[in-house]
Amino acid sequence: MEKMWAGRFQKELDREADDFNSSIHVDQRMFRQDIRGSVAHAAMLAKQGILTEQEGQEIIEALGGILQDIEDGALAIDPEAEDIHMFIESVLTKRIGDLGKKLHTARSRNDQVAVDIRLYLRDETAEILGLIKELIGAVAAQAKTNANIIMPGYTHLQRAQPITFGHHLLAYCMMLIRDCGRLEDAMKRMNQNPLGACALAGTTYNTDRAETAKLLGFDGYTLNSIDSVSDRDFCLELLSAFSVLMMHLSRFSEEIILWSSWEFKFVELDDSYTTGSSIMPQKKNPDMAELVRGKTGRVYGDLMALLTTLKGLPLAYNKDMQEDKEAIFDSIDTVKKCLRVFTPMIATMKAIPENMYAAAGKGFINATDLADYLVKKGLPFRTAYKIVGQTVARAIEEHKVLDALSLETLKEFSPLFEADVYEEISLQTCVSKRISAGGTGADSVAAQIEFVEDYLK
Repeated sequence: MEKMWAGRFQKELDREADDFNSSIHVDQRMFRQDIRGSVAHAAMLAKQGILTEQEGQEIIEALGGILQDIEDGALAIDPEAEDIHMFIESVLTKRIGDLGKKLHTARSRNDQVAVDIRLYLRDETAEILGLIKELIGAVAAQAKTNANIIMPGYTHLQRAQPITFGHHLLAYCMMLIRDCGRLEDAMKRMNQNPLGACALAGTTYNTDRAETAKLLGFDGYTLNSIDSVSDRDFCLELLSAFSVLMMHLSRFSEEIILWSSWEFKFVELDDSYTTGSSIMPQKKNPDMAELVRGKTGRVYGDLMALLTTLKGLPLAYNKDMQEDKEAIFDSIDTVKKCLRVFTPMIATMKAIPENMYAAAGKGFINATDLADYLVKKGLPFRTAYKIVGQTVARAIEEHKVLDALSLETLKEFSPLFEADVYEEISLQTCVSKRISAGGTGADSVAAQIEFVEDYLK
C-alpha cells in the first residue's frame, strides 16, 4: 500500500522500519470513531463551502458504506496499512476516486488521531461506568442481605470492634462511587474537540470547529492548536482513575481471599468463580479474586509507562505519542475484564454468619464499650481506658472473654461495675448503640443503603 506521505521520498521505507512504525495492530479498534470524525469533518467542509454539498454527501455516504462493510466482515482491515486512518482514507479513495483525497483538506493526522482517541475513550469510559455501577448494585444487595450479620471489624488486621457485614461491604460501595466520580470528572475535561487544530498551527481554510464539536457531541473545542495535538492529559487522568479503581478492587479481592480461607471462613465463593488444584483434591482456590489483585499491577504499569513516555517530549506532536494507545487500551481491556468477573463473583458469594459471630466473640472487641460504660458512670476516658486494659490482661490470664468475667472480678478493678454491664458489652448492644452517622448501627446502615440505591437510580 502506497504511503499517503510518499511524495517527498526517493526510496521505500525499510520493511523492518515499516513494521516498527505501523500502529494498525493497535489502533484498528478505533475504526468507528475514525469514520465518525471523518463524517463530521466532511459535513463541516461542505457547510463552509470548502467542499460542495454533493461532494460532502458523496464522501459521507462512502464512509458509511466502509463502516457497514467493516462491521459486516465484508471489508477486512489490512494489516499492512500504516494505521487505521490511512487505511480508511485509502479505501475511500479506491471507492470514489480523487474525491476521496479531498477529505483530508484542513486536517492533519495529528488532530485526526487526537479526536479519534477522545471519541474512543469517551465510549469506553461510559461502558466502564456502567460496569462499575453494576458492581455497586451487587455489593449493595449483599450489604442489604447482611445488614444485621455481626462480624469483627479490624485495624492492623487485628480484631478491633464489632460491626456488621453489611456495614463493611458498604465501605466498598463508597469507594466505587468515588471511582465513578473520578471517571466522570475526567470525561468532562476530555470532552473537548481537537479536530481543526491540524498539524499544530491551525489552517488557512475557513473552518468551523464549533460545528464539528457539535456534530461529535463535544462540549466545545480545544483553545490552543499546539496543545490540541500534543495533549494526552486525558489519557493520564483516565489511567490514574483506573489505577485507583483497580486498587479498590484489589483491596476487596484481598479480603475475599482472606474471608474464604479456612482461617476465617466468613464467606463461601460460588464454584463458578473458583478453581481447584491439580494435585490437592480438597482445594477451592479464589483464583478470580487473585487475578484481579494481580492485574492491578498491570494497570499501574500502564500509567507509569505513559507518564514516562510523555515526560520529556517537546511540543507539539512526536511519534512517541503513538505509544499512548497500547497503555490506555490495555488498561481499558483489563478493567472491563476484571469488572465483568468481579460483579457476579460478589453477587453469588454466600456469607457464613455463624463463623463471623464466633470470631467477633473473641479478641476482646467489646473493650472500648466496656470503657465507655465506665465513662458513662463518671470516669474520665483515659482512666477508664487503663482500667479496661487491666481487665483485659486478667481475662487473658484466665483464658476468658470479658463477658465471662464475674461481677466480683470486675469490681476488683472498679466499684462502678454493676450487673447491667453484661448487657452493655454484648455484641448486639455494641453494634446497635453505634448511632453516629456513618456508623455500624442499624439506622446508619439503612441510611447508607438508601444513599447507594438513590445514587444508582
